[in-house]
Amino acid sequence: MFASIHALALALVAIVAGPPWISIEYPVNPLDQSMRGAFLLVHVFHHATPIIYPVEGTAEGIVNGERRTIKLEFTNTSRTGVYGLRRMWPTEGVWTLVIRMSRGPEDGATAVVELGSDGEIASVRVPNRQEGRWTIPTDVSLADIDKALRARAGALARGN
Repeated sequence: MFASIHALALALVAIVAGPPWISIEYPVNPLDQSMRGAFLLVHVFHHATPIIYPVEGTAEGIVNGERRTIKLEFTNTSRTGVYGLRRMWPTEGVWTLVIRMSRGPEDGATAVVELGSDGEIASVRVPNRQEGRWTIPTDVSLADIDKALRARAGALARGN
């Protein structure tokens, strides 16, 4: 009996101790009514298990040389841990979506979604570091986002 309790305790520690993860799905399946109209989907995980955690984000942009921030709103879908995001930002300008999930101040993950000049997703990254066998999400600062936005806006203005 002690061996089975010990095995159960180890399994619970393994489930609780690991890091969260966030991923982006694009394009969205138009055949699922709960996802229809979404620009992208946000998946929230604890290890490989989809889990319900708060998701928040902003669209950070530069439009006609002016810096803009738009708070994003996410909707539930028919799948656990999957949230839909409708387009809430204008088509003109340079935009980066900063999408965060968090279980607490030191336990979250951020997806940085850069949009191309065509309005489609150009890249997605989840800043992270290796810690032993774990890939640990790291935070991203708005200063880093701003710097990257200005560089992309400058490159577009120069025609690069």
